[in-house]
Amino acid sequence: MDSAMKRIELPVEGMSCSSCALRVESSLNRLPGVSASVNAVSEQAQIEFDPGQSSPADLVTAIERAGYGVAGRTATLAISGMTCASCVARIEKQLNQLPGVSATVNLATEQARVEYVPGLVTVDQLIEAVKKTGYGAEDITHLDPGSDQPEKEAAYARDLRLLGLSVVLTLPLLIQMAVMAVGHPSYLLPLWGQWALATPVQFWIGRRFYTGAWKALRGGGANMDVLVVLGTGMAYFYSTIVVLLGSPLPVYFEASATLVTLILMGKLLEAKAKRVASRAIEKLIRLQPGLAHVEVEGAVLDRPVSQVNTGDIFLVRPGESLPVDGIVLSGSSQVNESMLTGESLPQLKEAGARVFAATLNGQGSLRCQATGVGSTTMLSKIIRLVSDAQGSKAPIQHLADQVSAVFVPVVILISAVTFIGWLVAGSSLAVALINAVAVMVIACPCALGLGTPTAIMVGTGRGAQEGILIRNAQALEQARQVDTLVVDKTGTLTWGKPVLTDWLPHADRVNALTLLQLAASLEQDSEHPLAHAVRQQAQKEGLALLPIDEFYAKTGHGVSAKVGGEHLWLGSLDWLGQMGVALDEKQTEAFRAEAKTVVALAREKEVLGYLAISDALRPSSIEAVTRLQQRGVKVVMMTGDHLKTAEVLARKAGIREFYAQLIPEEKAARIRQMQQEGHHVGMVGDGINDAPALAVSDVSFAMGTGSDIALETADMTLMHSDLLAVVDALDLSRATVRKIRQNLFFAFIYNIMGIPLAAIGMLNPILAGAAMALSSVSVVVSSLWLRRWKPVTVLG
Repeated sequence: MDSAMKRIELPVEGMSCSSCALRVESSLNRLPGVSASVNAVSEQAQIEFDPGQSSPADLVTAIERAGYGVAGRTATLAISGMTCASCVARIEKQLNQLPGVSATVNLATEQARVEYVPGLVTVDQLIEAVKKTGYGAEDITHLDPGSDQPEKEAAYARDLRLLGLSVVLTLPLLIQMAVMAVGHPSYLLPLWGQWALATPVQFWIGRRFYTGAWKALRGGGANMDVLVVLGTGMAYFYSTIVVLLGSPLPVYFEASATLVTLILMGKLLEAKAKRVASRAIEKLIRLQPGLAHVEVEGAVLDRPVSQVNTGDIFLVRPGESLPVDGIVLSGSSQVNESMLTGESLPQLKEAGARVFAATLNGQGSLRCQATGVGSTTMLSKIIRLVSDAQGSKAPIQHLADQVSAVFVPVVILISAVTFIGWLVAGSSLAVALINAVAVMVIACPCALGLGTPTAIMVGTGRGAQEGILIRNAQALEQARQVDTLVVDKTGTLTWGKPVLTDWLPHADRVNALTLLQLAASLEQDSEHPLAHAVRQQAQKEGLALLPIDEFYAKTGHGVSAKVGGEHLWLGSLDWLGQMGVALDEKQTEAFRAEAKTVVALAREKEVLGYLAISDALRPSSIEAVTRLQQRGVKVVMMTGDHLKTAEVLARKAGIREFYAQLIPEEKAARIRQMQQEGHHVGMVGDGINDAPALAVSDVSFAMGTGSDIALETADMTLMHSDLLAVVDALDLSRATVRKIRQNLFFAFIYNIMGIPLAAIGMLNPILAGAAMALSSVSVVVSSLWLRRWKPVTVLG
């Protein structure tokens, strides 16, 4: 291979056969200087290319042009050394310059979330890119969230000791300043004594600022550390020169030492507040017990939870927490699931019921089989979801990021202009210096960088405590804009527990039990809630399911299969009518007037009978619809059910606009139409039929008891499985965005007012330093007020 050529391997998504591989290969090989070989089995493209003729981005574009994608991965990096929003902007810029990389950096969590394409870039290259900007980075993608807490606590304790020493060294300087301020004519401390007290504060206790400033400057940028070093350094070195020269000019050792002490105190208060903000994850991590009682060859052994495998049988004794997710094999008990769902009432668990890790068993004993262990438990998924959401960036943060990118250089320029301006105006060198220092130290890019992520941290954590799992910050921000909420009927407005109440056979063709047996047999491979209702009733009647062949399910319509050599169809009346089956809908009118869903069983062109299935309206749905309408949100019901059934249920729920007899694609099309009319549309559902509509909505809500497809598609997962939880989700979104706006307003106003006041001499450096230290703390504390947010609804 030519020394100028490079070789990479790209993972290709979407290929299903050798023809796909040939198409991708052909698209790549048309690029100049490229030789590619694509394997459809491994879904990998082996590519040799000349970087002088084709770039890595060109390779990705060629694959996409062929109709396929390049599979990306996500890495989480722990970033050390960040002090302000300027640091965030510089790291993001460096990472996003790499090919195929999209990175967001969060100051509050001190993490970078990086989406990248394996083959174009490696994790080591991502870490190296961060280090080039002067910061540290470590790959924590596969570590549990919160695993770095012991290190953070040790660092906090170390900094707290340094702060104590700094206060001891600075206090004599402050006392002397106070004494001189009330008229004492001379120094209480000799100049060399002041220098001796201020020097360790400046260079030992304050070394973190020098280290941070050096790394930032070496990386080609400037951050808050640069401002602190310049501001305190100007006061310290000016005073040192006065001492060395024996000049009668005043010294400002108390200013430099006090500034370092105040800023360090502010950083510690900020770190403490951020730890409080992130406690939602810590609380979740502490929920899982360490041991499980596992059955092994007839004996019960205590094993660490990490050694429990899927399929193991484990026992749960009264009062214990469940170690892993599972299915109850025997026993009966009330289990408190409030730590996961927020619902206060314990849930009855009997044979066949699902149980989840970290939930608390009541007075009964349970024998269970493990179905989810380690990272696959519901608790782990919740922790991962909350962690990802807290590390994501809200769109509202972009303005602050743009300002932060130029903030420090502009402040240095203003400080220089202030210094020169006071000198030109005839003031002394000392006055000009002090005012320039005040400009340096009052400027605070920290508040700009912390205003949004800390609010997101608290908001997503508070949501998790109430059973509202938020996928990312964008979803949390956009939810407040929802003015139209589309709801599914089954499992959303209703309980989602349909019951077969009536089955009406055609007297000349089958009897009632045969009708039920045939319908249940057709539904034996279906996961739809209505299918479960039919099978459950057949089981109660003691009917055996008949073997079927050629099973086929048409989403949103029904199923078909061969039973005993005869082709049967079971589904909606509209679907069967389209196939030419003769139906007598008068027989079903009474069922529909009671909001029951009616399906028919047909053989060839003749109907064998009708089945009516009832799914009761949740009483809370009526209240939820009322509350949503009070908040200016229009509620629209979309269902695949018959028009009459939908009309009756919509009227009961208080919904004025509804659409019936829709297949999943038609639901999605209706939502797109609403969006084109200028509406921000939310969608709430729980089933496979809802997945297309959830995907196209602006914000999607999935019921926690719904299908895995709905949970994977949704922006927010509602563990309550109650429409009232949507009201709380919207309220939480509005409260969080309101807090973000308050924080950003304060951060901007603080800097807009503070810098000019310092420049015209109205703030001395010590007051400016105190204000700067407290500004970032106040933003974090403001975000912590979100912890007081409470749902307006009481669920459970």
